[in-house]
Amino acid sequence: MSLPPYATIVQDLPSTVPFVGPEAQERKRGRLFRARIGANESVFGPSPHAIEAMRQEAAEAWKYCDPENHDLKHALAVKHGVKPENIVVGEGIDGLFGYVVRLFVDPGVTVATSLGAYPTFNFHVAGYGGRLVTTPYVNDREDPDSLLALATREQARLVFLANPDNPMGSWWDGATVQAMIKRLPADCLLCLDEAYCEFAPDGTTPLIDVSNPQVIRFRTFSKAYGMAGARIGYAIGEESVIKSFDKIRNHFGVNRVAQAGALAALADDAHLKWVLEQVAASRDRIAAIARASGLTSLPSATNFVTMDCGRDGAHARRILAELINRDVFVRMPGVPPLDRCIRVSAGTKADVEVFEEMLPEALKAAQ
Repeated sequence: MSLPPYATIVQDLPSTVPFVGPEAQERKRGRLFRARIGANESVFGPSPHAIEAMRQEAAEAWKYCDPENHDLKHALAVKHGVKPENIVVGEGIDGLFGYVVRLFVDPGVTVATSLGAYPTFNFHVAGYGGRLVTTPYVNDREDPDSLLALATREQARLVFLANPDNPMGSWWDGATVQAMIKRLPADCLLCLDEAYCEFAPDGTTPLIDVSNPQVIRFRTFSKAYGMAGARIGYAIGEESVIKSFDKIRNHFGVNRVAQAGALAALADDAHLKWVLEQVAASRDRIAAIARASGLTSLPSATNFVTMDCGRDGAHARRILAELINRDVFVRMPGVPPLDRCIRVSAGTKADVEVFEEMLPEALKAAQ
């Protein structure tokens, strides 16, 4: 029997997973991690109200979800001072990235991003045949001026910026991002990833302007709201742009258990405040541990700390491997010069104590 031909775009793509999950590593290693502090999950968990809402909704899982995400869209609209028509809900930011690329990128169309920025966005660009162009980080930050120059020179249809940034934890103030928006080339859409915005200092995010069709802002319940495994996020934008998602999105893609959990999580401001306090304390402790071991912790507006290991990527990879050998799951940026660093997510007191114990051993073994 002959194999049916793959689509032209797909046939030369590698079969890959942008992130190797801790579960895959545990299966390979034959044992569990003692500290799971590598994927920027919220170890502090969802709101108890969200957990209860999801538990109750599980009994209703025989029903299809609401394909319009009506209740959650209306609650988000109230929170952000926009109309429900300005919001699309999807299967996490990753799913929404796939939709926005499918909406705007024909084969050969150019997309601009920073070298080393969030790789799942690039994964979708490749999957739809886009032409990806990159510009380096400047001082460990994505650089708006460089991105604008690149987008203008290469006639990019999409430009990607994460603020705050993953993997470096850096950020720009809202005024800088707003200035970038005003300078966008014609026919260019800014994909503004704000997954970590709840952790950032006041003034980091510019005011939401849903009259501008050149900006889509992506938010998630995976980070501060502790629902990474539920796969639910949303985007905010101009009404006609948001409506266009209905042309291609998986209308039953967000399950009803996740919808119920997100709605309850959104209403629990007290839990969110507590999580932000826990993350800030954990972040400070991780930074102190890094300094005590001779590493440089970078300022962070996220729920993780990126630390400069002081040499090159090969050295940082050895440290990473030694931490993993000692049952500490962490990650690192993928390209030079960012890969001189490792990245450690905020953890519980027990998680951080394991990291504190194992880091000096890993550094010594990596020499």
